[in-house]
Amino acid sequence: MRLSPARVEQALSQFEAQVLPEDHPSMAKIKGLWGDHTYFLAPNGLNIVEPIERDDSGAEVAAVVNLATWTDDSATSLSPHAPQTTEVLVELDADGGASEKPGVKPHLRH
Repeated sequence: MRLSPARVEQALSQFEAQVLPEDHPSMAKIKGLWGDHTYFLAPNGLNIVEPIERDDSGAEVAAVVNLATWTDDSATSLSPHAPQTTEVLVELDADGGASEKPGVKPHLRH
């Protein structure tokens, strides 16, 4: 799932990660493996955000899905594996705007 800039900010306010830039040298290979998504580098490796439910207002709850884990303590090399849904959930507003509840929600921390 590709996220709008507003939704990227919402996601980043709820879990520790940074966005992998579109011009990163590995992006062509990554997209070849997993498709067109917004990719996040986090302490557990390479992740995407996938919606799992939508409420009546159109807001979505999305799961953080891990695609590759770090192979070393210095986080310089990734080992791809089958997608694994993590326990981390993020809330995304329907309009992609700022959430009324900023910050990390206690039940969403990992």
